[in-house]
Amino acid sequence: MMGKRIVGNWKMNGHAAALGEARDIADGVRDVGPQVKVMLCPPATLIERMAGLAAGTPLLIGGQDCHASPSGAHTGDISAQMLADAGASAVILGHSERRADHHESDGAVKAKAEAAARAGLTAIICVGESEAERDAGEALAVVEARLDGSVPQLDGSGLVIAYEPVWAIGTGKTPTVDDIATMHHHIRGWLTGHFGAGGSEIAILYGGSMKPANAAEILSIADVDGGLIGGASLKAADFLAIVSAAAL
Repeated sequence: MMGKRIVGNWKMNGHAAALGEARDIADGVRDVGPQVKVMLCPPATLIERMAGLAAGTPLLIGGQDCHASPSGAHTGDISAQMLADAGASAVILGHSERRADHHESDGAVKAKAEAAARAGLTAIICVGESEAERDAGEALAVVEARLDGSVPQLDGSGLVIAYEPVWAIGTGKTPTVDDIATMHHHIRGWLTGHFGAGGSEIAILYGGSMKPANAAEILSIADVDGGLIGGASLKAADFLAIVSAAAL
């Protein structure tokens, strides 16, 4: 049985002063045990400094995006190799905010995931549906199409899937336990269909307004292997409460 993964996505938040929260998180996970993997994905400007303060602790560091190419004339972009060089071990790809704000296609996400694999990074690929798509009864089909287009046919050991109901991110809305269970079961079926027995070992994270108050309930659902945490990851006390729930 795989352990849980709790990944904090700081999004476009955090300056040097916020490193104190990261230090508190690093200190707080020293005794969490191997059954929970904990990661923070800060803005690129903080990756190297955060990796430094996390050294010697179980806290892992990741990036929030990467370019599909290893280098080149791509002003403002960051390659997967650069993230690894700065101390990252994973990268979030295809987050709904990037799909919407930067018009990232499934194909673009797949190319980035392939680049992450070449750099030795775990690719945390995000998939999810809008409220309109769910209301139309298309949630499962939409997420399956996202998986079809975004997940490369690579060794699944370097892959994590994050299910994020787009309508629940930062809104305080949360799907029902049955909704989450149904979607995660569907994603698991897709993974085992594409990766065979190895698909049962690929972590599926839930990413939609998980917070200390609901973490234990959501993390107890079958095929929920952890959480992709937004706002609650910015404060050590809140994030560590979720980590504690994952350790139960």
